[in-house]
Amino acid sequence: MGYGAHYRKPLVSRGESFQETRWWLLFGILGIAGLALLARFLQLQVFDYHALSLLAWDQHEVRSALVPTRGTIFVRDSFDQSLYPVAKDRDAWTVFADPREMKDVDRMTISTGVAQLLGLDAAEALTKCSATGTAYVVLAKDAPYSVVEQIRINGWKGIGVNKDSIRFYPEAGMGGQLLGFVSASDKNERVGKYGVEGFQNTTLAGEAGSLITEKDAAGRRLTVGTIDLKEAKNGSDVILTIDRQIQTEACKRIEEAVAHFKARNGTIIIMDPDTGAVLAMCSSPDFKPGQVGEVRDLSVLNNPATFYQFEPGSSFKPITMAAGLETGKVTSRTTYVDTGAETIDGFTIRNADHKAHGLQTMEEVLNLSLNTGSIFVERLLGASVFRDFVAGFGFGVRTGIELPTEAKGDITPLLQKGKIFGATASFGQGISVTPIQLTAAYAALGNGGRLMKPYVIDETRSPDGTIHKTKPQLVNQVISSRTSRLISGMLVDVVERGHGKRAAVPGYYVGGKTGTAQIPNPRGGGYLPDATIGTFVGFAPIDHPRFSMLIKIERPTTVEFAESSAAPVFGQMAAFLLSYFHVPPERPIKAKPLPPLPMAIVPVAATGTKP
Repeated sequence: MGYGAHYRKPLVSRGESFQETRWWLLFGILGIAGLALLARFLQLQVFDYHALSLLAWDQHEVRSALVPTRGTIFVRDSFDQSLYPVAKDRDAWTVFADPREMKDVDRMTISTGVAQLLGLDAAEALTKCSATGTAYVVLAKDAPYSVVEQIRINGWKGIGVNKDSIRFYPEAGMGGQLLGFVSASDKNERVGKYGVEGFQNTTLAGEAGSLITEKDAAGRRLTVGTIDLKEAKNGSDVILTIDRQIQTEACKRIEEAVAHFKARNGTIIIMDPDTGAVLAMCSSPDFKPGQVGEVRDLSVLNNPATFYQFEPGSSFKPITMAAGLETGKVTSRTTYVDTGAETIDGFTIRNADHKAHGLQTMEEVLNLSLNTGSIFVERLLGASVFRDFVAGFGFGVRTGIELPTEAKGDITPLLQKGKIFGATASFGQGISVTPIQLTAAYAALGNGGRLMKPYVIDETRSPDGTIHKTKPQLVNQVISSRTSRLISGMLVDVVERGHGKRAAVPGYYVGGKTGTAQIPNPRGGGYLPDATIGTFVGFAPIDHPRFSMLIKIERPTTVEFAESSAAPVFGQMAAFLLSYFHVPPERPIKAKPLPPLPMAIVPVAATGTKP
């Protein structure tokens, strides 16, 4: 068979095959492009929808999504457990001008109209609306919402409003030094400073968001660029251990006392002895967190309850006595002969009353506040044992309370060679403590010997509903429950028969101790003349204390001793607390209620550590 017999004509020519390939290639390209458009559509309509929506909104809406809401600080009412906000965010409207958007022919009319609504000087408003080189000039901050609405209705070209959040403190007189305040940082971010606002800033502030888009060389956002949105996380709410009613009363009492005694300042702390929870903490003078810009003396921003340390004076004697009781070196009936003075390492130490009382029991050492009696106990203990007990009660270290800039006091003189350091420390001279340390130590004296860690944060509540509850923390079993009962009984005797009579509450057994300490001279050795600190620290009722309380009055000028300043304030506040807690009377009420604070002026004399 010839060649031609086997030839078959191709079904598709080469030209047709090439044409078909081109069509398939075109379909493939269109398909890939379609898939790319579909993917982009999904990205824009699904994945980046919220981010694009933000970009379409005004400046306020973008800020709302990216700037977190700061958490609220609450206090609680003990009886119905209701929460009351004492620091929270609220809306505030800022009115601004963009001079570039205004026509010269309308500038005068617009500036005059805005000035009338905002209560501004017309000339000043015109100057701001005529500013050059800027697109944002603030006309008013925290403008009333009614004014903002009127501005929107008028629709003035070049006048705009922004809604921001500012910190609001709705409860007056709740203690600015405890709460702190919020101010703008160098990066124009709101930052908590001082108090709870400062210490808990990270918890309260939350986490700022971000919105990042790709831009071209000229800085314009690319319509097809990648968008990265990270929304803000709001801050957590913080609930304090502070009782609303107790705090209000405590702040009122200490403010009145400072004014009444014409004192430099005063501090009150009230603590739950069983847990260490702080129920009230207030000092005077204080500041209003919402008006911190009016503060002229920056030292008032510090919280005296934790920031400042002082020599406790005779209020430290029960600590020394508790150590003697715990070690068995003394009992309440142990006696010694008081000669009125002790000479140690060349220094002569006298009793505050400059008297020799002869044979005295340990009960009388506290009742009469005898310096020589405290020295007697410290000598029996020995320097190292005494030092260990002082440290065991929490002195010389920070308590760890959730407040900034806490001082740790100073008990390092007890490490010095020489007997004089332990001798003076036994009655609270030559060492320093903080008010919060002393309050916690007295709580341990009354609660069975358990030193509890003070705390002011009861719980935190995250935006997702997570609750973190603070658990009471035992720091040290510093004395036994037996010693606690013994020293408590002796402190009741101080109130019944000693220098603490004005701290008594009719119908109840109250225990506590006065302290009138001198103030060291900051510019040299010795002490300031005619300058003292009056303190009373105690607890009640004695069988199961519901509170431990410290009253500290610095440099009173109308009375001399703590029994006439700090003690009566303690007694009046204790009466309020026992009534507030519905504690039934422990014995017949025979005495009359405490009279008002005395106004008698007594010359102040600095003659050593006083009762």
